[in-house]
Amino acid sequence: MPEDTRARQRTATGLGLLLALVLGAVLLTALPDDGEREGGGTCAPHSVASWKADDGLTAEFARYGDDPARTDDWTGGDGTHSVRLPDGRLLWLFSDTYLGQVYAPPNPFGESHTWRDTTAPLVRNSAVVMRDGRLERTLATPLFPDPAPNQWRWPVAARVEPRSPGSSEQVLRVLLWVRTAGQAPWIYGVPTATEVATLSLPDLRVESVVKVFDQQLVPDPSRRVLFGTTLVEEDGWTYVFGGDDGQAASRPASHAFVARVPEGRLAEPGAWEYWNGSAWGRAGAARPRPVLGDGERKGVGSAFSVVRVRGTYVLFTMAAGTEGLTTVTSYWACSPTGPWHGPTKDFSPALPQGGQVAAYNPQTHPELSGDGRLVVSYDVNWLETGGAAAQLNRNVSLYRPRFVTLRLAPTR
Repeated sequence: MPEDTRARQRTATGLGLLLALVLGAVLLTALPDDGEREGGGTCAPHSVASWKADDGLTAEFARYGDDPARTDDWTGGDGTHSVRLPDGRLLWLFSDTYLGQVYAPPNPFGESHTWRDTTAPLVRNSAVVMRDGRLERTLATPLFPDPAPNQWRWPVAARVEPRSPGSSEQVLRVLLWVRTAGQAPWIYGVPTATEVATLSLPDLRVESVVKVFDQQLVPDPSRRVLFGTTLVEEDGWTYVFGGDDGQAASRPASHAFVARVPEGRLAEPGAWEYWNGSAWGRAGAARPRPVLGDGERKGVGSAFSVVRVRGTYVLFTMAAGTEGLTTVTSYWACSPTGPWHGPTKDFSPALPQGGQVAAYNPQTHPELSGDGRLVVSYDVNWLETGGAAAQLNRNVSLYRPRFVTLRLAPTR
């Protein structure tokens, strides 16, 4: 593949994910009465009661990314996920990532932006270590090498679990999305498979990568499902949420799906069970059925997040239509399999002023949350595909995560 073509595909991947998220539309549905709620009194409708920008976390990524002493570390990325390690460190996982030297303003256009030149490397994934609230170092990149020519891995959700059920040894499992280079509308890659990587602790060495859900034989790419956008742990199970990409013109919205795996067995393909609409079944027994989304106007973005609060599951995704460029909305349910109700309330976090920018990929970070507070990140990117790379180098603050802290409250 010519280098200029490969470069265009790389810089378009973040935009492709952004556009898929914008297409994740949702409809308002009526809240059920008490008789319809699963879980009895332990579950109730929840919505965002209040929120504010978390300037401290946002500034920490700006500080680290702008440090001129670093020439081969993270300077920007998207697909923001985090996981707490047993020794207290926090590991941040990113998809497409810029490295390279960052320069103080003014940029070559005379603007007051920190900038990087056009030769800055872009890799498919990265991981950054944080200790006591301060980012320390970037692990060797890419952390997860390409599985084959014209394919790449994006890390998504992760968790620490026993190496095997009942084991006292812990390892880090990282869910990976495999994508294959494709033509429009798949400029960000065709969904290919879900994998699980096992990393040793505490040194974070990649020991193995196992394919757990292969979608290569599904002929319609818009119906291929990738799992791992978010994880929820409950009663010895890890619930793994995923979605399709809904790129077909007849299916503008993505669907949400859910699988479950016993604790300690995320890296075992045979241990995974998928919700088929009425029961849990193993791969091949029945195709997974969506728990949210009608394929038309109701659905989610291909990257969304779920958290459990006081017995209620809350799902965050981008809002419907053009509001999906700026606005996060939420659903709630009493079970991972639904039914999911909402959206309940929207909020629009801050975006950089000027230019064609948009927010996407809302992700919760429970390990940073507490006392009724929930930390949520969102990514920012340039909308115009052709000029995205130039704009992200011209102003490096664009392609970095932002954070908000919100409070959820029961609603009636």
